[in-house]
Amino acid sequence: MEERTRAYLRGRFRDHYRRTEITPPPEANEREWGFIPWTDSPGTTMVRHRSLLDLGDLESFLQRKRPRHVYFSAGRYDDPGASSMEAKGWRSSDLVFDLDADHLPSVTLGEDSYAEMLAKCKGALLRLLDFLEDDFGFTDLEVVFSGGRGYHVHVRDGNVLGLERAHRREIVDYVRGIGLEYEQLIDTETVSGLARKTPAERRLLEIDGGWGRRIHRRFMDFIDELLELEEEAALERLQEFDGIGEGKATATLNAARNNRAGLEAGNVTVHTAVSQLAERFAARTVEAENAPIDEPVTTDTNRLIRLPGSLHGGSALETVRLERSEIDAFDPLIDAVPETFRGHEIRVDVTRGGEVELGGDIFTVAEGDQSLPEHVAAFLMARGRAEKEKE
Repeated sequence: MEERTRAYLRGRFRDHYRRTEITPPPEANEREWGFIPWTDSPGTTMVRHRSLLDLGDLESFLQRKRPRHVYFSAGRYDDPGASSMEAKGWRSSDLVFDLDADHLPSVTLGEDSYAEMLAKCKGALLRLLDFLEDDFGFTDLEVVFSGGRGYHVHVRDGNVLGLERAHRREIVDYVRGIGLEYEQLIDTETVSGLARKTPAERRLLEIDGGWGRRIHRRFMDFIDELLELEEEAALERLQEFDGIGEGKATATLNAARNNRAGLEAGNVTVHTAVSQLAERFAARTVEAENAPIDEPVTTDTNRLIRLPGSLHGGSALETVRLERSEIDAFDPLIDAVPETFRGHEIRVDVTRGGEVELGGDIFTVAEGDQSLPEHVAAFLMARGRAEKEKE
């Protein structure tokens, strides 16, 4: 990036901070702060181990330094400005989750557009929130669009703040479905009756919540799809599974037809063939419905995370704090475009053209010197695809 481009973005970032009210995180004075300035070095230089006292008033600091990136720590400390982690005196940490579109198994790099990547990342976010809200019952959640490729979720329920890394790892394993054992989701109950001389056992899949509910829902969707097919098609569908031949397929189909109500109640062991089929859906469900978080972020009690309201120096988009009710309608390529950059054009020299979807429009940008809407130009410059032209 040329110095003219850096100077332009620095100035416009300052303009953004002059007109933006930044809400700091809770206990901001107990957190470590860090930032990356606009420098001419090929890499990035992180300035960290700063307290809020070191920075001064947050809004004044942002206007004065207009950093390329700015972060605060998940951790709270006795002395957040100490130069080593040992000297800081850890007190507690937010439980932080990071979803990055680049790391999603459903994203194909080089094929999916930026908009498609972000849409898939929102789907992963909603799955994560399902775990956090329904399975764990967390209520103090803050959801943030990162300004780049994904989303952050901060959990600040009092009962998680003091968790050590090992316990945070257990939460990671749960939302990722790591080590999930199907048999752990099966309850065994005793069934007795006048017609039985000895009690019998019935094995039921837990369906009230958690992974059991997810597996059951996916399995029943398949069963209902199966029951709508003609018999020949249904048998062919079943035989697509490894290890299921004509005999097992017939037994499974008959059991599903005769025991639909029992299966709906979680009795997936009405027949050995059905039980084996249901177990296959455990792995399928984990693959499809786990939350593909960046695992080291959640286990790290000292992690620095991007400040909501700040600008992302790699996209010139805003890091946006979202209410739970706003997530479905939120479009980062419209709603995270700073108002500061809207409404006028500037001249840039585009070094790498292509299609850009931003601000509700799709632009096909050619290489070379041209005038573009500033929010598009700022995006291209921040991503290293354009340089600011001389006025």
